[in-house]
Amino acid sequence: MALRTNLASLIKAGGRWRWLPVSEYSSLPPVLNNICSRRKSTAPEKIVASVCDTKGRTPEKALDKLFSPEQQASILHVLNTASDKELEAFRLLRGRKSVNIVEHRKKFGPFQSLESLTDVSLIQYKTAVQVCNSILCPESGRKKKSQEKWLLSEFIKPGVERERIKAANSIISIVFGTRRIAWAHLDRKFKVLDWQQAECWKLTNRIYPSSVYLQEISSVISKMPQADLYILEKSGPSIHNTSLFPILLHFLIIEAMLYALLNKTFAEDGQHRVLSMNRNAVGKHFNLMIGDTRTSGRELVKQLLSDSVLKEEPRVFFPLDRVVQYRQKILKDSHHIEELYDSLLQAVAFYELALGKGSEAQE
Repeated sequence: MALRTNLASLIKAGGRWRWLPVSEYSSLPPVLNNICSRRKSTAPEKIVASVCDTKGRTPEKALDKLFSPEQQASILHVLNTASDKELEAFRLLRGRKSVNIVEHRKKFGPFQSLESLTDVSLIQYKTAVQVCNSILCPESGRKKKSQEKWLLSEFIKPGVERERIKAANSIISIVFGTRRIAWAHLDRKFKVLDWQQAECWKLTNRIYPSSVYLQEISSVISKMPQADLYILEKSGPSIHNTSLFPILLHFLIIEAMLYALLNKTFAEDGQHRVLSMNRNAVGKHFNLMIGDTRTSGRELVKQLLSDSVLKEEPRVFFPLDRVVQYRQKILKDSHHIEELYDSLLQAVAFYELALGKGSEAQE
């Protein structure tokens, strides 16, 4: 009988790795040679993508063989009747995959077999198995996260319940750079209660002592009004770019101190008062992205100011006695107040995304 060796015949004996001969031909029936390991689980059983031929390819109708006729009928009913939004509730079907299923259904008609699911763009065999499992067992032994909560977790850290955001009377949005810290105080009716910035240190090649940061940031916080939530912009250069390490360290120190100084009541009620919001999420919300780069929000802020005066129901309400002051500041210091623009836009985006307002909301 011919002999061969493979990775399966490599064992450790006597403290060293040794090769042992393994028969080239197995005495098991061919159908069992094509079955890989299957994970045990409680009922209903979760099927693991495991059927493959000797060349690693999936044979025809392999997906259908994994499920009983009753299970196939349940899965096909969902695939053929659910909308793209309903399909997003199942694992791996968020985003484009759910849309592709609906488009494939419209173009080629209802799915006749589970195997035809692999004809859908972006869905391969292993993904199809997990999708079918998810449809049969949507809970998967864990508490299912609502689509609403999942969306919030995409741009707000740490996690916060939407109801808590709705209950907040006002928020303060904080954006910091290498020389200044800006903040915008906005209530849930989108009225600007306070909007200003403070000049701080001038970043140099040296690292400031912690006491300097503490003094500067404490001074800025003393000028801020009280709010229910404080939103910090989450940004900064990549840690892999070593030439920008001093700036990255600068941002991280500021962020840590703002968290510590503003989050005073965390130990009292067990709830975070300080949250971080992704900078690019705000950029996408207002269509300020060019590729992966965020552009200036100056023109958008100017438009918000004008609409506050000209429109009966503007997107943002500015105090009438301060509109002229704000416009003059934008015209005078347009290139030195990017943090000021960003703090306001972040506040508006936070409320609109969290409360489901604004047609500009994007994932």
